[in-house]
Amino acid sequence: MDLKVSWSKSAIEQLETIFDYYKNKANERIAKEIVKRIVDKTLLLETQPRIGPQEELLRSRKFEYRYLLEGNYKIIYWVDEPFIKIATVFDCRRNPGIIAEIK
Repeated sequence: MDLKVSWSKSAIEQLETIFDYYKNKANERIAKEIVKRIVDKTLLLETQPRIGPQEELLRSRKFEYRYLLEGNYKIIYWVDEPFIKIATVFDCRRNPGIIAEIK
């Protein structure tokens, strides 16, 4: 059964932040390419929703959070059939303790 990827407001804001950062530091083409790779990676989840390992820092939460890696970014999600909910896109170069603050 194919599921549908759904992005939280926070995850969309993160994509916008990533885009803006690379647009200013590099150029618009690179910014689009990075964001596209992140979004495309989530499409795997439609047919393989549990492909990502569990996020250890969120084990105590109600939902079973998992993640995929794309470049320097961790795409954190949970399965709530018929949806895959993208909670956030986390820059792995930041302090990992920030992940525990995900709502």
